[in-house]
Amino acid sequence: MLSEKKLLNVYDVLEERGFFRQSTDAEAVRRILGQEQVKFYVGFDPTADSLHVGHFIQGIVMMWMQRFGHVPIVLVGGGTTMIGDPSGRTDMRQMMTREQIAENGRKFVKLFERFIDFSDGKAILANNADWLLDLNYIDFIRDIGRHFSVNNMLRAECYRARMEKGLSFLELNYMLMQSYDFLELYRRYGCTMQFGGDDQWSNILAGVDLVRREEGAQVYGMTFALLTTSEGKKMGKTQAGALWLDPAKTSPYDFYQYWRNVEDADVKNCLSLLTFLPMEEVGRLASLEGSEINHAKEVLAFEVTRLVHGEDEARKAQEAARALFSSGGADSENIPTSDIDRDRIRGEGGIGVVNLIREIGLVASNGEGFRAIQQGGLLIDDVKVTDPKMTLSEGDFPDGQILIRKGKKTYHRVRLV
Repeated sequence: MLSEKKLLNVYDVLEERGFFRQSTDAEAVRRILGQEQVKFYVGFDPTADSLHVGHFIQGIVMMWMQRFGHVPIVLVGGGTTMIGDPSGRTDMRQMMTREQIAENGRKFVKLFERFIDFSDGKAILANNADWLLDLNYIDFIRDIGRHFSVNNMLRAECYRARMEKGLSFLELNYMLMQSYDFLELYRRYGCTMQFGGDDQWSNILAGVDLVRREEGAQVYGMTFALLTTSEGKKMGKTQAGALWLDPAKTSPYDFYQYWRNVEDADVKNCLSLLTFLPMEEVGRLASLEGSEINHAKEVLAFEVTRLVHGEDEARKAQEAARALFSSGGADSENIPTSDIDRDRIRGEGGIGVVNLIREIGLVASNGEGFRAIQQGGLLIDDVKVTDPKMTLSEGDFPDGQILIRKGKKTYHRVRLV
């Protein structure tokens, strides 16, 4: 474990918790972080109307840095989203309007304000639309584009993976734009470090090089772990899609349940990356075996939900989850609930059970619903559904509601209104 002296440097904390992947100069970064206050930035393109859990790792990094006195620059990509980052993509991103991007950016900011303290100069909020949207393209290509070798760009992983299906000239500009962000933030705020997910390594390298060429300054870049399982698969995907941080898109209960149900092998990594628990406690919890590991998962689920949604919502989610696995004590009122119009199921027609579970988000498609039933994984009020063509009428809702369970751990209540 880290000594008291080493804990004075956030670099050592992040290293011990398993965040680091690549750095332009790890020794220099560690030295600088231990000697002076650093302004650093992380960029977020608002391609959706909410942050998801993949963004949250970067949020945790910024929170750690801020705790040690450094200044995060949260950069909303209002300009870069107009082009779209090809990193990790097999196809071109869907084009979005300026209005969509701006609205998504405003929602991002509201979420960031939950995690980052922007008071008294402790953090800076910026939007690259402020300098990218009004660029003169000819001037930009002459002044900035001349520093970029197309041969080198095409060897970068973010572009190389796209060559088979076709890389548009539009996307080729993305690296130039992101690199220019670093240059602009260096000039405006004295930003000397860029952090990002490991899939951003090529773009970060290009930005470091551009600042050196344009300003003759030494700046640094570092990438952090993506949130993956012990098998290397990305985490944060649910039956309904991404695991969102906005409670309107992923309820606090569903958010809690995701972490409560992670695989045993993933508990230590998630506790290390997504909570602020001391590493001694992380190690103790991760060492639990058999049924006791469920306690570690409860701690993980509560801590992450508390950070994202607050103490009250985390407590409600925990109580609701416990209510479903015990005979009494806890209140189950916080179980995810959907209301359907009573008139829809009156009469002989009713509503097909597959259509119902698709509408409430338990499955993504009718096909998935049919398979869940055929595999014996769907229960209504603890009775297994065996007929995929089953319909529900008003009489099937005792007390005006039913509790649907998919698999062992996913619950949803449906009420008639």
